[in-house]
Amino acid sequence: MEASSSSTKRKPTAIITIGMAGAGKSTFVQRINSYLHSLDPPSPPYILNLDPAVTHVPFEANIDIRDTVNYAEVMKQYNLGPNGGILTALNLFTTKFDQVLGLVEKRAAEVDYVILDTPGQIEIFTWSASGAIITDAVASSMPTVVAYIIDTPRTTAPATFMSNMLYACSILYKTKLPFILVFNKTDVQPHDFALEWMQDFEEFQAALASHSSSRDSEGEPTYMNSLMNSMSLVLDEFYKNLKAVGVSSMTGDGIKEFFEAVEASREEYEKDYLPELERARAQREKTLQDAKDDSMDRLMKDLEIDRAKNPQGALNDRWDPDEENDEDDDDDTDINIVDRSEHPWPGQYIDVTRARRHEDEGINWPRPG
Repeated sequence: MEASSSSTKRKPTAIITIGMAGAGKSTFVQRINSYLHSLDPPSPPYILNLDPAVTHVPFEANIDIRDTVNYAEVMKQYNLGPNGGILTALNLFTTKFDQVLGLVEKRAAEVDYVILDTPGQIEIFTWSASGAIITDAVASSMPTVVAYIIDTPRTTAPATFMSNMLYACSILYKTKLPFILVFNKTDVQPHDFALEWMQDFEEFQAALASHSSSRDSEGEPTYMNSLMNSMSLVLDEFYKNLKAVGVSSMTGDGIKEFFEAVEASREEYEKDYLPELERARAQREKTLQDAKDDSMDRLMKDLEIDRAKNPQGALNDRWDPDEENDEDDDDDTDINIVDRSEHPWPGQYIDVTRARRHEDEGINWPRPG
C-alpha cells in the first residue's frame, strides 16, 4: 500500500525566487521555509542556494553552491571581479547540475516544494546561459513557478514601479513559466497602491502626473513622463494574466496567499506550459537528430570516396584498446555535488575549478593611467 501511494505521489513544485538586490529574496525563502515547517503535519522543502558569494543565509540549504565552488578562489584564479566571479562560479556549478537533479529526484517522494534562492545580482541568473540552463532543466523535471520578489517601499515612485514591471515582463517572456509578483516588505509599505496601478490605468496616470518631475520648465510633460504613459498602456495586457501577492518576510503576512498562488500557478503549468515545453523539447530532439543524420551521411560519403582513392589506407587505421583504457583511467576528475541532508558537513567545499595558473606564464597586466 505504501509503495502504491508513493508511486502515485505528485511531483514537488519548484519555486525559483528572482529579484533585485536588496528585495529580500533570502529572507523570503527563510520565511516560506519556516511556514512549511510550521504546518501540521510539517512539510519541509528541499532548498538550493545558488548564490556563491553570500556569507550567510538565514536557512539551512540542502544543496549549497558554496560547498562545490569556492567563489574567492574563482576570482583569484581567473582575475575576475565580484560579478564575474559569481557568473563563473554559477557556470562551473551548472556543469554538474545533472547531479543536482538526481539528488532532487531522490527526495521527490518526501517533499512538496523545491526552492531555489538565486544570486542577488539579478542579471547574472536571468540573462546568463547557466541561469537559462538551470531554469530549463528544473522546468523540464517538475512543475516550476517563478517568484519575482519586489521591494515594495522602493516602488512607490512611478518610474521605479515601471522599471520593475518591465523587468518582470522581460523575465516572464524569457522563462515562459508561470509567474508570481511578490510585493515584499508590506509591513513597511502596503502594496495596495501597486495593485491599483496594475488594475486601473488612470490611477497610474494620475500618480505619474502628480510626480515632481513629470513636467518641464514650460509646463509640458517630460519625455520620461510620456514614455512611461505609453509603456503603461503596453503593459496593461501583461497585468491582466499576472498573479500578484503582498507578503512580509518579517511578520509572515501573506505567505498563505502566496502558496495559494503557487498552487494556481502549478495548475497553469500543467495545463498551458507543460504541453509547450514538451513540444519544444520534441522539436529540439528532432532538429538534433536531423543534424546527426546529416553529419553521418556526409561522413559515410567521405569514407567511401577515401576508400576508393586509397584502398590500403583503412589497414593503417588502427588503435590500441589497452592504451585507450589507460588514458581513461588517468582522467578521473569527477566531482560530486554535496547534499547536506545526507552529509551535514558545514563549511566544507569542493573546488570544481581544478585550475592552477602556471608560474611561467609571464603575464604583465598594464597599470591604469
